[in-house]
Amino acid sequence: MSQQKDNRTRITVDIYGQQYSVVGDESTSHIRMVAAIVDDKMREIHAKNPSLDINRLAVLTAVNVVHDYIKLKDEHERLQEKLNQKE
Repeated sequence: MSQQKDNRTRITVDIYGQQYSVVGDESTSHIRMVAAIVDDKMREIHAKNPSLDINRLAVLTAVNVVHDYIKLKDEHERLQEKLNQKE
C-alpha cells in the first residue's frame, strides 16, 4: 500500500515480520529497498545470534548499519581527497 501527498510517500513495509508505515521524500521503490536491506541485516544477525530478543537485535542491526555507513563515508572521503590531489 502506498500513496503520495505533497511529494511525500507513505508506504507500508514488512521488516522482520512486522508491518511499519514509512513516510519519506524518496520513491516507493527506494523505501522498499531500504526496508529490505534492514530486514536482510536483521535476519543475518539473528542467524548468528538466535538467542537475541527483538530489541537487542534491532540495536545490533543499527550498530552494524552505522558501522558500514561510516566505513563507506571514510572511503568516499579518502577517494575524494585522492581525486582532488590529481586535479
